[in-house]
Formats: sequence, structure tokens, C-alpha cells
Amino acid sequence: MLYKHILLATDLADDADFIITKVKGMQDFTGATLTLIHVVEPMPGYSYAYLGIEDIEGQLIEEARDALGKLGVKLNVPVKSQIIEVGPTKLKILKVADEVAADLIICGSHGRHGLSLLLGSTANAILHGANCDVLTVRLPE
Repeated sequence: MLYKHILLATDLADDADFIITKVKGMQDFTGATLTLIHVVEPMPGYSYAYLGIEDIEGQLIEEARDALGKLGVKLNVPVKSQIIEVGPTKLKILKVADEVAADLIICGSHGRHGLSLLLGSTANAILHGANCDVLTVRLPE
């Protein structure tokens, strides 16, 4: 079998629909199990105290859970295979890829130029840190 377990790392952006076709095609072609992951970056609590927002991170997690659930329906992925993590994005994606024994990580990538090309991107960090194959899908501008 080409791939047995695919991990789709998504930022839940509007262009996520673009990647769905590619993920479905790869899953149909390989017959692989699919797991979804979205990572919420930690929010420093002190900066929101002045705004009267007590649990912005909790709100972000709930919004992500809802959005990931909708994506899970589109891709026929059960809730138990929809993962929300909080922390540094690239590290959490690589950790979960190892935990679920993914042999392919799929993530979207925007074309980068200038300073962001020099500093790298999440997709680039995943590509160079993964213990499995990585497919980066070029997202529309």
C-alpha cells in the first residue's frame, strides 16, 4: 500500500476547500486512514486582560473545534480523528504525526517571497522535520 495514514494539517482558512479535492483524491487512491489536525497558537493572557476577554484561547479552541468538525464532515473523518492542539504549530503537527503513525502529512503552502521566504514557513518546517513524506499543496494567491 502506498500510504496507510494521512495527516491533514489545516489552518482552517477559507482556502481549505481548495485542498479538500486533493486530500480526497489521495485518500481514494491510497485507501489510507485520514486524521485532521489544527493547532491553536498560545495566546499571552496579559494582553487581553485590558480588553475584558478572559478566555480568548478557549474561544479559539471552540471555534476551531466547530470548523474542524465541518471539515471532518466534508472529508468523512470521525470526531475521534479530529485533533486540536495548543502550542507551537510545527512542533505539534510533527508530534501528532508520530503519535498517529502518519506516513504522509498534507498541508497547504502559500508562495513566499522576501523576508518570509528567508524565515521559512510552517510547511517548510514540517517538510524538514517530519519522519514521513510531506505533500505541500500550493494554495491559490
